[in-house]
Order: sequence, then C-alpha cells, then structure tokens
Amino acid sequence: MTGGSMLPAASSTTGAEYKHYEGRITVYVLLTCLLAACGGLMFGYDIGISGGVTSMDDFLQKFFPTVLANKRKVGASKNAYCKYNNQKLQAFTSSLYIAGLVSTLFASLVTRRYGRRPTMLIAGLCFVLGVLFNTSAQNLLMLILGRVLLGWGVGFANQAVPLYLSEMAPTKWRGGLNILFQLAVTIGILFANLVNYFTGKVAPQGWRISLGLAGIPAALLTIGGIFLPETPNSLVQRGKLEAGRTVLRKIRGIDNVETEFKDLQIAATADAELIQNPFKNVLLQRRYRPQLIISVLLQFFQQFTGINAIMFYAPVLFQTIGFASNASLYSAVITGAVNVLSTVAAIVVVDKVGRRLLFLEAGFQMFIAQTAIAGILGTAMKNTPSTALSHSLGVLVVVLVCVYTSSFAWSWGPLGWLIPSEIFPLDVRSAGQSIAVSVNLFFTFLIAQVFLSLLCTFKWGIFLFFAAWVMVMQAFVLLFIPETKGVPIEEMELVWTRHWFWKRYFKMQPMQNHINCCNNNNTDLPSADQLIKLDSNLTSLTAAADSNSLQSTQNNITANSATLVQMG
Repeated sequence: MTGGSMLPAASSTTGAEYKHYEGRITVYVLLTCLLAACGGLMFGYDIGISGGVTSMDDFLQKFFPTVLANKRKVGASKNAYCKYNNQKLQAFTSSLYIAGLVSTLFASLVTRRYGRRPTMLIAGLCFVLGVLFNTSAQNLLMLILGRVLLGWGVGFANQAVPLYLSEMAPTKWRGGLNILFQLAVTIGILFANLVNYFTGKVAPQGWRISLGLAGIPAALLTIGGIFLPETPNSLVQRGKLEAGRTVLRKIRGIDNVETEFKDLQIAATADAELIQNPFKNVLLQRRYRPQLIISVLLQFFQQFTGINAIMFYAPVLFQTIGFASNASLYSAVITGAVNVLSTVAAIVVVDKVGRRLLFLEAGFQMFIAQTAIAGILGTAMKNTPSTALSHSLGVLVVVLVCVYTSSFAWSWGPLGWLIPSEIFPLDVRSAGQSIAVSVNLFFTFLIAQVFLSLLCTFKWGIFLFFAAWVMVMQAFVLLFIPETKGVPIEEMELVWTRHWFWKRYFKMQPMQNHINCCNNNNTDLPSADQLIKLDSNLTSLTAAADSNSLQSTQNNITANSATLVQMG
C-alpha cells in the first residue's frame, strides 16, 4: 500500500493484523473472473498446440520438409536427441513470445489510461486475427505472421487478466480467484493435447483444425472484453469514483463498502496522480525495488523450472525417447490432465496454507522428479537413437513427468502470476505487471528457441540442468519471498516493512509519502527531518490520519510546524 493509507498501520505494532474488508464472494464476481480467465485459456492452448502440430508429418511436410526428412532418416548412426533440432521450427514456436514481449509494453499504457477491460478486448481481437492467419497459412511467412499476432494477444492478455482478477477478488479469496488464470492456462494445454491426439489422425489437414480451434478461446475473451465490468481500482484511479463505488458494491455483494472504497481513493490520489512516468519510477525508485526484484526473478525462475520446455515439446520429447506418435500425444494428454487437477488443488489451498509453503514443497518434488528422469534416460538411452525405452521405463518416465508437472502446477505456475499482480502499489501496478510479463515472455522465448538445441547438446542432462536451477529457486524463496496470504492488496507495503531484508527499503517511507501527498495540495509543511524530531507528535499525526480527513491531518501538521518555529 502507498501514500496516506499507510498511516493507520504505521503506528501499529509489528504483529498488528491487516485490515479485513466486509464482503463475500458472489456469483457475479465468479462469473466475471471465469470469463476474464479465458485469456489464460488462449495462452495455454497455444503452448499445448505448438508441440502437437510440430510432431505431425503433414505439418512438417508443408512448412519444414528438412525436419521431416531428418526425422525419417534417424537410425543407429544418428543422435535421436537431435532429430527435431531446427532453427526455423523453433522460430515458429518462439516468435509468439518475442511478439508478446514487445506488445506488453504498449499494453501497460492501455491498461493504465483506459482500463483492464479494453486491454482484454484488444487481446481477443489479436487472437482472432492470429487464428485466421495460422489456419489459412500457405507458407512459412503467413504462419509466423499469425504467430506474431497471437503474440500480441498474449502480451495484452497476460498484462490485463492477472491484474483484473486480483483487483476484482475479495482479499480472502484473492489467491484462489487469481489462479483461475493459471487454471485456464492448464485447461488450454489439456484441450490442445486432446485436439492434437484426434487431429493427428486427420490427414492431410489435421494441423489446420488444431490451429483453427484456437478461435474458441479467442472469441470468449473478445466477448469478455465487451461485456465485463471494469475493476473498481481502475475506475477510481481514472477519477470515475461513483462508477467505482457501484462496481465495488456489486462484486462484494453488500452496500457498505466505504472502508475499502476509502482505501482505494487514498491509494489512487496520494500517489497515482504524482506519477508521470510509472516505468521510470518502478525501475529507479528505491521503494519499488523489492517488488521489482521479486517479480523479475519469479518470471526468470518460472521458465528455468523447465516447464515450458516440457509443455512445448511434450509430444516431440516422448517420441524422442521411443514412444510412437499417437502414444506420445496420449502421454501428453495424461500430463495435461495432471496439470489441470493440480492447479485446482492450488486454488483450494493457496489462501489457506499460503504462498511460501507451496513454493518450498514443490521445489523438492520437482528436483526429485527431474533427477530421476535424467537418471533413467542417461542409463537406458545414452546417446544412441535406436535405443528406445522399454515399456516399463517409458511408463515410469511419464509418471515422473506427471509428478514434476503437478508440483509446478500448484506452485511456480500460478504463483508466478499471482504474486506480481498483488504486490505492486496502484500507482505503478500496471507498469510493474508489464515488466513481469515482458521478462516472462523473454525467457519463454529463449527457452522455446533453444530447447531443442539444448536437448541435442545436453541429451538427458537437460533435466539435471533444470534441476540445478530449482535448488537455486528454493534458496531464493526461503530467504526473500514474504507471505502475502490474507493481506489486502492496498496494504501490501506492510509486508515489506516487516521483512528481515526488504524493510531497509521502507525506512520512514509511509510518512514521507503522506508529506508528498499534502505538498501536492499546496500546503506549507515542515521538512521530514523536523517532523522526525517530534516523536510524540508523529503518534498523534498517525492517529489523525486514521480517524480524520486528509485536511484535518494537514491542519495538525501545520500546527506542529508552528511549534517547531517556537522551539527554534
């Protein structure tokens, strides 16, 4: 939380409780969040569909004939880990993510100036256009252009949807409702794997059906962008106070929302109006350093768990280790189902056990699964492509991939999007989310672009590579990620002031924010150094901010200024 709204809590003890706003979870807010989460459905469908169509011979014959020829030539003298290693094929997968990276910078501006809903509408339209290009593609240029349009949709959707869910959700259920985005991602992946399983048998145009069915989630998101309400946070930030109050009453299911609405007003007016360049502020100002560092590293670490490497290329990966084409897609469907069920588990428990415990448990589970997969592949396959896994070992690898996928699905998957969307204060929330999405898409692009080459180089050691990163993540979570369960989104700054490391970035920050707010209203005030000398007066000023209006607080400060003059 920022600005004057921090003052009531500033005088509290370290163990003070956070505010608890009135309200309940309503059918209305559930429906709006479900429709908004369709942005995740599109993102997940694309992740799942890419690996499926790139393992279809008809698709490879039309766009990547050299890959198909290489695949058919694989024999005892050829390294099986390298049979899909082709930069153009990797460009098909990764072009979407570099386009998303660029688009999210524009999406931040749209989200801040015009709201979360218009941003989702733009995302839906980009998705629809991308689907049309991909489905009708006659050459590689059309195919990649369609992927670029889908990338713009991903950038706008990933910018707006997590913010929308966090701001619409009641504090008590914010974690679970925000994870609806990740649940939609996992459902999209599963749906894509099921589609690929059946369209792989439809020659020679099955791949067009796979790419064309992406129009379903694209249409749902477009409809959501037209009919969904704007978030109260965005409405208040843009000066639409009565509209914000009306939406807040509707989504909370009660008439008395004044406490929460007052905090939204304070957060919006105390700092947001002072921000001329939110990107510059979030990158350079010290008080945003903890949120920025955590958000950037969460996105980096999320990709270096290795999850997207497996999800992008699951069918290819299973074919590489000896599964037949249909069997590999079937195995990918199994892992997709595990992904969905585990994300549902995250929705149920995240607001009960908290974020940190899910991170830490999942880290050990991922490490064990990855090292076990590496051991099996290293022992059974070595470097020879003609060596396929036995049936029992193949089943064991699928089980271990499911163990790994489940741990990711209730930790780094949903929490990597949840935490950045809830920790930034309102004045830079859109810019902070944009940076988080950009970093995520950059490393998603990087992994998509180099994974097949890494698989060719490291072979089974690729799983040890990602397992080593998982242990680094464990240390980071243990030391530097605070618990945000049950903290109102506009009081999040209290989390940092109580953390053993991050509190150094917030010394006297709440009072300084309030002074800045009052100075913005052209009130002559004493300096911060003078106020600090008056410890007893600081206490009264803090209480005044809690019980009186901003004008009363300014009067108290002015009175204390006179006292300082007399003392001088």
